Amino acid sequence: MIDGFLIAKLISLWLFGFSTMLSIINPFGIAFVFHDMTRWLTTSERARLARQIGINSFIVLVVAMFLGSRVLSFFGISLEALRIGGGLAVAAAGWSMLRAEPTEAKSPPAAMDTAPIERMAFFPLTLPLTTGPGSIAAAIALGAERSVGGNDVLLISALSALMIAASVGACVWLAYAYAEPIARRIGTQGTLIATKLTAFLLLCIGVQIMLTGASDALRPLIAAAR
Repeated sequence: MIDGFLIAKLISLWLFGFSTMLSIINPFGIAFVFHDMTRWLTTSERARLARQIGINSFIVLVVAMFLGSRVLSFFGISLEALRIGGGLAVAAAGWSMLRAEPTEAKSPPAAMDTAPIERMAFFPLTLPLTTGPGSIAAAIALGAERSVGGNDVLLISALSALMIAASVGACVWLAYAYAEPIARRIGTQGTLIATKLTAFLLLCIGVQIMLTGASDALRPLIAAAR
C-alpha cells in the first residue's frame, strides 16, 4: 500500500523530471522543424510518423533512465564525451537547417516506397532531433538518482521514470501531429520565420551542450594542474 508521502514524492519526481525533459526537448518548437523536414508527406503519413516518433522518444528515454549509465560504462563512454559528440550532431543539424533554402512542398510519386518514411522515424527525427544528447544525458542523470533508497522509494522512482517518459512522448506526438495545421494558420512566411528561429536555437543548444561537455572534461585537469 502506497501512503501519502510516497504519492507526494511520486508527483514531485514526475513534475521535476517532466519539466526538465520538456524544456530540453522543446517539442513545440521542434515541431516546426519536423514540419519543414516532412513537407512532402501526406497528412496521414505525417500523423503516423508523429505517433511513431512519440513512441520512439518514450523508448529512448526509458532506456536512458534505466540502462543509460550501465551502457556508457560498458563502452567506456563518459557523459562528457556524450555531450560533446551529441552536441556536435545537434549543432550540425541546426546549421544545416539554418542555411537550407526554402523549398516548395512536393507530393511523392504514387509508387514511392514508404520504407524511407519508417526509417527516418528513428534517425534523424527521433535521434538526434527530438531526443538528442542533452535529453539523453539529463535522462541518465535522472535515472542515476534512483539507486538510493528503500524498496518503496525505488518503486516510486521507477514509476516516476515511466510517467516522465510517457508524458514527454505524448507531448512529442501531439506537437508533431498538429504541426501542419499550426503552420497553415500562421502562413508560409510565419512558418519560415519560426523554422529558422528554431534552427538557430537548435544550433545554440548544440554549441552549449558541447561547451558543457568540454568544461566538465577540462575541470578536473585544470584542478589537478594547480
